[in-house]
Amino acid sequence: MMGTRSFTRTLLRSASEGTFLRTADGFQNVMNHRIRSFTSPAMKRFVLKQKKAAAEASKVAGAQQQSTIAASAAAFESPDAEAIKSVPTSEKDMDNCALLTLAALNVTDARIELLKRHIMSVDEVSYEEAEQTFEKIEQANRKGLFAHTIPYKLGIGASLIAAFASFPLCFHEPTVQYFNLNFVTADIPEAKDLETALEVGSWAWNWMEPPLGQISFFLLCLQYARSQIENIGISPYTSYVKGRRAEKLAVQFPKYNKRVLKAYSQSINYY
Repeated sequence: MMGTRSFTRTLLRSASEGTFLRTADGFQNVMNHRIRSFTSPAMKRFVLKQKKAAAEASKVAGAQQQSTIAASAAAFESPDAEAIKSVPTSEKDMDNCALLTLAALNVTDARIELLKRHIMSVDEVSYEEAEQTFEKIEQANRKGLFAHTIPYKLGIGASLIAAFASFPLCFHEPTVQYFNLNFVTADIPEAKDLETALEVGSWAWNWMEPPLGQISFFLLCLQYARSQIENIGISPYTSYVKGRRAEKLAVQFPKYNKRVLKAYSQSINYY
């Protein structure tokens, strides 16, 4: 800093005297003074100090980078025997936070375990006693399932019967003849036109096509209506029945949390 100020004063003095850079000697004197100012002991000490600071910063950055690389390599190492001992293998081994997360994701086993722990907390009993209380809740939740599943069973039976009956009603000549005689009364083709199953199907399709096409269109409309019902937030039959069952269970066991009971009940299937 002192050398720089001296160099500046020299320039100003030379300019005020009118001798600045007029002669080669004056120019040489100015340059020699500049060189001396940048090679002074103070400047040398300053430059050396800056070099040492830069070297220290480089060492620190290198050490941080090496530690980061080592940590990344350790993250990809295989777990040891001690680490895997704490891995949960069932809902019983999970902590409350993980269990609550799985229950919110509609995992049935997690909701069952959450209800058992809730019973332990409310009744202040052991896990074994809570399981006995849970069995009572489970039995109460399954009451009336036969009546609730009647519409499903009727639909399953009717669809299976119609599916397998459609083949003989279209391609089996004795069955087609019987159905035509009792329900259709269409003209019977000549014997040579009923020699194969495909010829029988071509004749039977005259009256099989309208009901099959109408039933297919009817089911398609029902499916579209169901999707629109769900879009506006109205629960279909299954959700409605499960909701009523959950409400009854919550009323039957008012001691326990209503949301926990309803979540458990709605996640349980009929079978």
